[in-house]
Amino acid sequence: MIIGGKEFDTKHHTYIMGILNVTPDSLSDGGKYNDSDEALRHADEMIRDGADVIDVGGESTRPGHIQVTDEEEIRRVVPVIRALKSRFDIPVSVDTYKSRVAQAALDAGADLVNDIWGLKYDPEMAGVIAKSGAACCLMHNRTEAVYQEYLTDFLSDMRECVRLAEEAGIPKDKIILDPGVGFGKTYEMNMEIISRLEILHELGLPVLLGTSRKSVIGLTLDLPPQEREEGTLVTTVWAVQKRCAFVRVHDVKKNLRAIQMAEALLPYEAGNSTK
Repeated sequence: MIIGGKEFDTKHHTYIMGILNVTPDSLSDGGKYNDSDEALRHADEMIRDGADVIDVGGESTRPGHIQVTDEEEIRRVVPVIRALKSRFDIPVSVDTYKSRVAQAALDAGADLVNDIWGLKYDPEMAGVIAKSGAACCLMHNRTEAVYQEYLTDFLSDMRECVRLAEEAGIPKDKIILDPGVGFGKTYEMNMEIISRLEILHELGLPVLLGTSRKSVIGLTLDLPPQEREEGTLVTTVWAVQKRCAFVRVHDVKKNLRAIQMAEALLPYEAGNSTK
């Protein structure tokens, strides 16, 4: 897979998407990187720590978040994306589900659109991505955690996202899938999809896992967002074991070390060892 001119071996390595929230109200880092200079300093730190992609978000999508206007979201993300692309040689993603924001971000140099509604919120989104030639990450989401058969319905929803992409002309080698931990799911559903990530491989596309500091970890460990690092690291190791191509995280350095250790162990799995 090629993103922003960089090649990603999505079958044999787990890459890191570093989170850069330029919002006042994100769950664990709201307000920390509103200022462009602070945002760029944090991006520089993540890049030096080993991030492979920087994901810029201008609207919090935490539970109970307040939707911002397209204009406000564009005002937040576009200057940061422009600055990132002018200063750093790294693919940049925009975390948005709105086609106007996506278009402005792509015009500013974004290489990937990370859509939490998997092209289902804004009917113009798929066409904007297809026309740009950019990559996309399509996340599973529902307005309510209501399913007849959870995993069957989940896969059906994901296939619908892929269908929308392909009908718009987005090539399969530009599509990443995200199971949407924390979105349209109960605690038990979140835990089940994390444990069963391998079912997404049925769709033949790279998988991104985004669990960093999320409530499923907080509920499991009874911890606030700032103390969910160890839980996040466990899910990152799990993502490596389940052959995910990407993890989306806040703390790049520690997650990179976890990936390196987990990948070093993979050849020694039962049946794989030559010793």
